[in-house]
Amino acid sequence: MTAEPAALPLLQMALRVEQDIFVIRQRGREVAGVVGLEHQDQVRIATALSEVARDLLRMTGGADVAFHIDAGPDGRFHLRADLAPVGPLPDGRYEPQSGAVSRLVDTLSVSTAEGVTVVRMSRRVPANAPTPTPERLAEFRAELGRTAPGSALDELTVQNGQLIAALDEVRSQRDELAVLNDELAETNRGVLALYNQLTEELEATNRGVVALYAELDEKSAQLRAASESKSRFLANVSHELRAPVTAIIGLGRLLADSSSDPLTAEQARQVGLIRSSAEDLLGLVNELLDLAKAESGRIEPDWADVDLRPVFGQLRGTMRALATRPGVGLVVEEPTEPAVLRTDEVLLGQVLRNLLHNGLKFTERGEVRLRARRRDDRWNFEVSDTGPGIAPELHDRIFEEFYQVPGATRVGGTGLGLPYARRLVTLLGGTLELASEPGRGSTFTVSLPTGGA
Repeated sequence: MTAEPAALPLLQMALRVEQDIFVIRQRGREVAGVVGLEHQDQVRIATALSEVARDLLRMTGGADVAFHIDAGPDGRFHLRADLAPVGPLPDGRYEPQSGAVSRLVDTLSVSTAEGVTVVRMSRRVPANAPTPTPERLAEFRAELGRTAPGSALDELTVQNGQLIAALDEVRSQRDELAVLNDELAETNRGVLALYNQLTEELEATNRGVVALYAELDEKSAQLRAASESKSRFLANVSHELRAPVTAIIGLGRLLADSSSDPLTAEQARQVGLIRSSAEDLLGLVNELLDLAKAESGRIEPDWADVDLRPVFGQLRGTMRALATRPGVGLVVEEPTEPAVLRTDEVLLGQVLRNLLHNGLKFTERGEVRLRARRRDDRWNFEVSDTGPGIAPELHDRIFEEFYQVPGATRVGGTGLGLPYARRLVTLLGGTLELASEPGRGSTFTVSLPTGGA
């Protein structure tokens, strides 16, 4: 439903003398109240009307005032007040003397059509106000027609009441602002105290972290010193033991030689035990010496382009003699061509020999197999067996020094071969990984870059 045409205003008034300013203010407030504007909006539009009316009375000698209801482009109804000056405006323009007028209304404009200049202001009607149908507009006109304008004293009284109410509201807002300021100050003090507390805790934490780092550096230095001492001890002990152990093996060989005085069967058996024990001890000494060299960093790879086919052929020949169990086969597959990578041939041979030897020791039936496959820029060497397998929780422990899988000690060994092999593989720039499950055998995979470390 739209409002009636602008030709039928709600109320018309004339502004000619100073007294009319009070009347226009009063009637403007009444019109705003009739159409449903809230109290504060009634005061705002009435104040704006009185300011503009005072300006026009001084500048042009007066104006004709009319109030209308319009439907705006936003779908909301607006109360519009048109003030048509009775005389020409200076330069045809109008600027309110008070800058607050434009803030009191939603729109304020000056337009000229067919030689008639109109100062127009408007204020939106609340959405919950009665819809201005033609019947209701007629009721608005009748209601405004029944009320008579009050005196200037009455309007001043109303204005004073409004001013007192505004002052009370300002005072209330000031008190609320003071309370908010107090609360904000209290909050700021709390935030500052919390910030200071957090700063102190952070500084304490930083001091603790610095102390922890210092302690870690000290422990690291102690650990490095202990590791170096262990390596020196292993190297010295191993070196000193090799000579007497080698002498024991040599003496045992002389005693068992057929050119020496013949031994009884029991003496020959005991001499054989001595030689066997000494050879085992020599193997342990050699492994300790190799491990000490690897840990101390005294092993320098001799990098060269290595053809894997001769290396695999040598492994096939030397390891076949160790495959003494009739139910275990040794398979060394021929590597695919071109089978060349840059590495240290001796160290690579030691690693593969160690893994094959381990597989032959722990496999009672089936086979131990070595294969090499190239994957992009890496060579993967897989040593698989059909032995008893290793539980997943022990996969990391078997690479610890002197550790042996429970139940496997009957096949001998020192528990140093796999740690030494992993150190050599790391030295060559690769990795040594294990895949194994109990009852499914084991697969050790050495992965090396084709171009060296």
